[in-house]
Amino acid sequence: MKIREIVEKIDGKLITGEEKLDEDVARGFAADLLSDVLALTEESTCLITGITGPQAVRVAEVLNIPLIIIARGKQPSKALVEAAKVASIPVILTDKTVFETCGILYSNGMKPCKIKIFQSVSDESDSFKD
Repeated sequence: MKIREIVEKIDGKLITGEEKLDEDVARGFAADLLSDVLALTEESTCLITGITGPQAVRVAEVLNIPLIIIARGKQPSKALVEAAKVASIPVILTDKTVFETCGILYSNGMKPCKIKIFQSVSDESDSFKD
């Protein structure tokens, strides 16, 4: 789904990254804990969150997250906006809840991302699950 479509579907407001409106984002992940976000395993996964600090952009840079959606009508810090501009990461604001945002995107074809499942050392099975 193109970023411009995402903005429309969630009644969002793009605050950074206008030059990337035609880029595709295939998958989504929602979290308010950055440690959970670090469990991402796939690129082209947007982050749907309530996090408004620049740490969200730092994690997005590390994981190659192409889009951050800030839900619940929260306003980003100036530091987040500046960091997103420097990193060329689009940020969308929406008044919808995280649940609503995820539901809208999922019902319009966005897929969930795969996440790492960390298992005990004694467990011989795969450390990653779909």
